[in-house]
Amino acid sequence: MPGASEALGERLRAAREARGLSLSDVAEQIRIRSLYLAAIEEENWNTVGAPVYVRGFLRTYARFLGMDPEEAVAAFNRNQPAYGSPQAGPGRQGAEPEGSLRRNSLLIWIAGVVAVLLIAFVVYNEVTLRRAPVAANVAASPVATTSPSVAAATPLPSPTAGARPSGPAGGANSLALVLLAPSWLRVTVDGSVSMEGTFPAGTAKTFHGKNALVRIGNAGGVEIYVDGKDVGKLGKPGDVVEHTFTL
Repeated sequence: MPGASEALGERLRAAREARGLSLSDVAEQIRIRSLYLAAIEEENWNTVGAPVYVRGFLRTYARFLGMDPEEAVAAFNRNQPAYGSPQAGPGRQGAEPEGSLRRNSLLIWIAGVVAVLLIAFVVYNEVTLRRAPVAANVAASPVATTSPSVAAATPLPSPTAGARPSGPAGGANSLALVLLAPSWLRVTVDGSVSMEGTFPAGTAKTFHGKNALVRIGNAGGVEIYVDGKDVGKLGKPGDVVEHTFTL
């Protein structure tokens, strides 16, 4: 029976040299780099890699040289040295798989953080959509304060039949707004902002004072009453209008 694994590399080298082949000749024919073939003949298993790679290369090399591939693997198994990491690939040293493992752990951690952030983003959007009222997209371009000028804005829904709230009885020196459709509003009474934001259809608000500056993001969806009298709308749906009223 051939010698133990200590002589395995020598037997492989002797068989190769007996055939008059160089390491380069063998590497070209069996598609195993001459670096690994030399490491096998020198029994430098760390250079080859994990045992699974060593056994595969041994079978191929021994079969090519006319030796029993299973006997070569058995010789290696009888005195398998403790080296490297079982996760190492061909040509890696024992310290390299540890670094690879750290990189893999870091990638897994990053993937986990990204997944958590995506879930949080989806949940936030869901909650926001449920809480937020339907709002108009208002263009913030300046308009004159003395006339109902029109600015570009995203068209908003027109008032629907059956959804019209009753007009307020504001009385003297009053300004009342009734929203038939969602709209952004800002109302400044006697120099102080009394109302600002996006409000849903059905909102009604009355103000008292001497002068009122009204800016509307959906003029066609807001009715205006001055001293209890309906003055109508300041524009069409989606119009951005600013107007001053003397009460």
